Amino acid sequence: MKTYKLSLLAMAFMFLFTSCSKDEIETTEEANYSIDLNLAQETDWEIANEILVLINEHRVSVGLSTIQADQQYASAYAVDHTKYMIDVNGINHDYFNVRSEALKDRGAVRVGENVANGYTSAEAVVNAWLNSSAHKEIIEGNYTHSGFGVVPNENGTYFFTQLFYSK
Repeated sequence: MKTYKLSLLAMAFMFLFTSCSKDEIETTEEANYSIDLNLAQETDWEIANEILVLINEHRVSVGLSTIQADQQYASAYAVDHTKYMIDVNGINHDYFNVRSEALKDRGAVRVGENVANGYTSAEAVVNAWLNSSAHKEIIEGNYTHSGFGVVPNENGTYFFTQLFYSK
C-alpha cells in the first residue's frame, strides 16, 4: 500500500468513518499536518470547476452565499484522500479528522466532506449529492471554501473528494 503524506503523529489518532458525507469531528491532539501542495495539481480541474459552479448555483437558489475554490491545501488533502480511496477501491471518510484538523491549523473553523465514485460528469455527481440528505446538508452548510480531489483510477473511473470549510 502506498505511503501517504500524512505525518506519523497524525496517523496515530485517526479513526475510521464509512458514510458518504462527513461533518466536523472534534479532536484535541496536536500534530504536524504537512502535505505536498503539488498534489492539488493532480485533480481534474475542469470537472472540479464544473462541480463548484453547480454547487454555487444550488447555494444561491436557496439563499446561501457562494463558496470559493481552494486550489492549495484543501485540494491537496482532497487529492490525497481520493488517491487513498482509489487504492482501497472504495469510497470512505477514513482519516477525515486528520484533514479537518489540518485545515483548522490553517484557520478553518468548520470542515465537512462529500465523497463519491463512478460518476462520469460534474452534473451527475452533484445531482447524486443533492438527492442525498446527508450530502445536501454538507453542500448547504455554513462554508466559504472548497477543495477538490477529482481523480480517475487506472480504468478511468472517477473518484471524488470535496472538502468544505469556513474561516
